[in-house]
Formats: sequence, C-alpha cells, structure tokens
Amino acid sequence: MNENLQKILDEAKTRIAAAESLEDLNDIRVQMLGKKGRITDVMKSMRELPPEERPAFGQMVNGLRQMVEETMETRKRLLAAKVREAKLAAETIDVTLPAKAAGIGHSHPNTIALDEVERIFVGMGYEVVEGPEVEKDYYNFEALNIPANHPAKDEQDTFYINPDVVLRTQTSSVQVRVMEKGQLPIRMISPGRVYRSDEVDATHSPCFHQIEGLVIDKNVTFADLKGTLALFARQLFGEDTRVKFRPHHFPFTEPSAEMDVSCFKCHGTGCRFCKGSGWIEILGCGMVHPHVLEMRGIDPEEYTGFAFGVGLERISLLKYEIDDMRLLYENDARFLKQF
Repeated sequence: MNENLQKILDEAKTRIAAAESLEDLNDIRVQMLGKKGRITDVMKSMRELPPEERPAFGQMVNGLRQMVEETMETRKRLLAAKVREAKLAAETIDVTLPAKAAGIGHSHPNTIALDEVERIFVGMGYEVVEGPEVEKDYYNFEALNIPANHPAKDEQDTFYINPDVVLRTQTSSVQVRVMEKGQLPIRMISPGRVYRSDEVDATHSPCFHQIEGLVIDKNVTFADLKGTLALFARQLFGEDTRVKFRPHHFPFTEPSAEMDVSCFKCHGTGCRFCKGSGWIEILGCGMVHPHVLEMRGIDPEEYTGFAFGVGLERISLLKYEIDDMRLLYENDARFLKQF
C-alpha cells in the first residue's frame, strides 16, 4: 500500500476510534466510503494511472476499503454494546424503593346514598331483600292491584320480553314475593334497578334505581307510616327537616300520599333549589290496599301495613345538589372523584 493510501487508513482508524456514538460512526462512513467519500475519490483517480499499474492499485484500494469497513464494524459492535448497557442501567429497578400508590377507586354517589338509606332502615329493624329484574307480569302488575287495562301497563312505559314477562318497572314486585311466603310480620326494603320506557334527559332514564319499603303487622296505622318516614327524612337530610303529606293515588295503596321534605338548602324560606316553595317532593307512600293483602292470603281484618317508594337517583341528586341525572352514568372521573 502506497504512502497516500496508508495515510487515509491511519486517518480513518483514528477517527473511528474516537467516535462516541453510532451517529458519529455513520458520519465517518459517509465521509470515507460514500459516493463523494475519500476512498471513492481515490478509486476514481485510478483512471489517471497507466493501464499496467491499475490492477495493482485497484487491489490496494479495495484492501483499504475492506480494512476501513472491518474497523468500522468492530467499533459499531462496541458502541451498540455500550448503548444496550446504558439502556439496561436506566431500566434497572431498585427493589428497595417504596411502591407507587395504587389508584384505588371509591363508591359511586348512588352507592353512598343507598348505603346510608339501608343503614337508616336496618337501624329501625328492617331487612334488605332483593329480587329478579326480569319479572313476571303478574308480580309486577296484577298482584299490585294494577289490572290489565291500567295505563301503567302500556308498552310505551314498560319493556315487555313477551306478554307474560317484563323488565320490572318497580321493586314492589319483591314485596309481593315476600308477602307470598306468609311469614308475618314483615319489615323490609327492596332496593334495585328498574326499567321504564323513558327518554333520556336531565331527570329521566330508561334504567334507574328504586327503594321500596313495606311493613305489615297487626295494628299498623297511617301514624306509623308518618312517624317512620319523618324519622327517615331527619336522619337523611338533617334533624331540622320537616315533612308534609299530600293526598295522591297509587293502585297498591289506599289511602295514598306523596311526601315532601322541607328544603335543606333554605330551610323552608324558598330558594332556587326548591323552586321557591320551601318544599321538595321526595317519595310516594300509603297504606297497603286490602285487596293486595287478600290476594296474598293475608287477612286485612287482622293485619294492616304501609308501603313507600323512593328513587335512589332522586336522593343522590338532592343530597349532593346534582342538577343532571346523566352525570351519574357517564363515568366521568372528574365528576365522580368529588364524592
């Protein structure tokens, strides 16, 4: 190898040895072996030599190229190994470090409200009973004194699976099943999911939750009903909460009423929350209709009872001052983490 080629080889080895990264090594490859690189220029100069000297000179240039490529490949493997070692070092896990705190969720507003309602009634001696969401038409309607021609049985309000099976529209069907067992007295609440053919808006949903209550015993009066629900309202909304009852109609009960509670925001003086009335409608209630007792084989001359029903979402909306029911179902963490 002539002096000029040796000089290029020494320069290439020096630069390759000094390369600190694969990017540096690639730059050297371009400068030495690229289309406009040093070795390519030497190869092009071969045409200036006499024909008899060209073969020997070509062999020397090819040898130079091979040595540069081998030196570069050796350096490339070394640099790649260093990169891997650095990456492994960066990914090393220190097992002595404390673990990251797990993102633990918490109860949904509906669950919080339901737990509080159950705590109140269980404290008064009630039991919590659940039942099927896919229910027979008989238990959902007929056994609750709702005849076949009643408007509540219209398909626009009820999801029918077939003429005899529905998605329950109320959890009162659970009460019928408990009365059917004939184990008296009865003190129970039946919370659960119910279904009605409603359009979705700020206050309605085709799927929501109800809590129905039932008491059957000897000598139960409307005064017992009023006392029970007044105690429930005070424990749920505050000790200064007042209640009032307005006459209403429910097929399941007679007499029937709707209960209002005094606004816990303005304490009855009138505000936006209670629409200036000072009162908020909370639930429906009444004395169990004698015919309902008779259908279940309970003597209405010996036993009487009362029933009530409240929407769980309504309690959540009121208690936490939520103005749109849809927020409860959208699973927006920004909303749910407030509870």
